[in-house]
Amino acid sequence: MEKMTYRDALRQALRDAMHEDEDIFIIGEEVGRYGGAYGVTKGLIDEFGPERLLDTPISEPAIVGAAVGAAMAGMRPVAELMYVDFIGMTMDQLCNQAAKIRYMFGGQIGVPMVLRTQGGTGRSAGAQHSQSLEAYVMHTPGLRLAMPATVHDAYHLLRQALKQPDPVVFIEHKGLYALQEDVDLNAPPPAWGKAAVHRQGDDLVIVTYSRQLHYALEAAEILAQDGIEATVIDLRTLNPLDFETIRHAVEQTGKAMVLSEGPLTAGVAAELAARISEECFDFLENPVLRLAGEDIPISVSAGLEAGSVPSPSLVVEYARKLMK
Repeated sequence: MEKMTYRDALRQALRDAMHEDEDIFIIGEEVGRYGGAYGVTKGLIDEFGPERLLDTPISEPAIVGAAVGAAMAGMRPVAELMYVDFIGMTMDQLCNQAAKIRYMFGGQIGVPMVLRTQGGTGRSAGAQHSQSLEAYVMHTPGLRLAMPATVHDAYHLLRQALKQPDPVVFIEHKGLYALQEDVDLNAPPPAWGKAAVHRQGDDLVIVTYSRQLHYALEAAEILAQDGIEATVIDLRTLNPLDFETIRHAVEQTGKAMVLSEGPLTAGVAAELAARISEECFDFLENPVLRLAGEDIPISVSAGLEAGSVPSPSLVVEYARKLMK
């Protein structure tokens, strides 16, 4: 077991993978000499050189486009976008090309690349640098989507993402980089696309992912003091989506809440709530509750920013409402 931060676990995953596979290289803005906007690639250029840590101009379409072409040619690029907010500029390269190549070529060629980026609130970065845009990715067939919530998963999910035959968008929450936990780097990796059940309870299910996992677990401890026991599920990947784990938990409890930091309308929470309602209808005692971010641009004000996304206290309030 090693104690490390979420940031360090990501760096270690990249380092280990690059030692194992010479076709892996990292491309993006300031990923080399500067070490990445959030320090994830710090020091890797000294170990692997500038040919495998490629600093690029400020052009997200060029970064992703070059990665797509390199992946089609047999390399395994890791493209980094400083903020998920910039993913809109790469939609043609990512959604019209990377996501479609295997289908368009009849399965003869794939795009084995990883797009690393970060999203979410917590740094007063303003409306253009604080969004949760995972629904954009989840909506696009052909893209895989991983969103690790723990240090263990930051390491093991990134290692697994780097072995997938198709493009993986890997979104890291900016509020988790300093999170520190004990990690067993040699532990068997979790099955790709398998959710993790972090807590078992008989009263309700909270389905969530990324930073909201920690809020859900904090809320579950408070609820337990009132005799309400919650099952907390961390999806880990949104595509593939492990709905069987959700189904089993809902069938056991009859009450479900979906928790997401992304906007409420037409977001990940909406999709999950709809699927639970459709596929678990006979077991539900109450309608599925959605708890998600406000449908507003994120404020630069720390107080307004915190108030625009779910908090542990709000999770507790919604859970109590569901139990009535």
